[in-house]
Amino acid sequence: MRGVTDAESVADHSFGVAFISLVLAEVVDQPLDRAKLMTIALLHDLAEGVIGDLPTPATVHFPPGTKRDAEMQVLRELIHDVPGAEHWHTWWQEFEDGTSIEGRLVRDADRLDMLIQAHAYEQTTGNRWLAEFWPAAQESAFEFAATQALYRELVALRQRSTQPDAQV
Repeated sequence: MRGVTDAESVADHSFGVAFISLVLAEVVDQPLDRAKLMTIALLHDLAEGVIGDLPTPATVHFPPGTKRDAEMQVLRELIHDVPGAEHWHTWWQEFEDGTSIEGRLVRDADRLDMLIQAHAYEQTTGNRWLAEFWPAAQESAFEFAATQALYRELVALRQRSTQPDAQV
């Protein structure tokens, strides 16, 4: 959609989010349930493996809640026979609603992974059609001081790399 060939898979993204979440768990100064954190990180986009990642410009044309309802239905279908499915569904809901520290940290990791990937695509392909991701992810969208600092660092890195004769 934005000129990216060989884009990462949902599995690639989920691994990135899980890894970033794991690192963030070490620097966030609040108690966390790491098993819950990793479960949410691994499940957060599981439904996208079936329905795809519907971009925001497309979802604005659907009735409110349609994407979320579809993802919830697909998640239920995918994990219904798995031991712990009800727990997992509850935790996924916490990610969606931002009702637990683990869900909110994974949300920040999800945004960071998206921006890291966008920056990597810009650097390796010269693609500037990804600029829309940057203003949408403002510092205030990140809940934790550590994720806000990482966001600021990513923005600064991107700005340095877009300057003429930049060496990154």
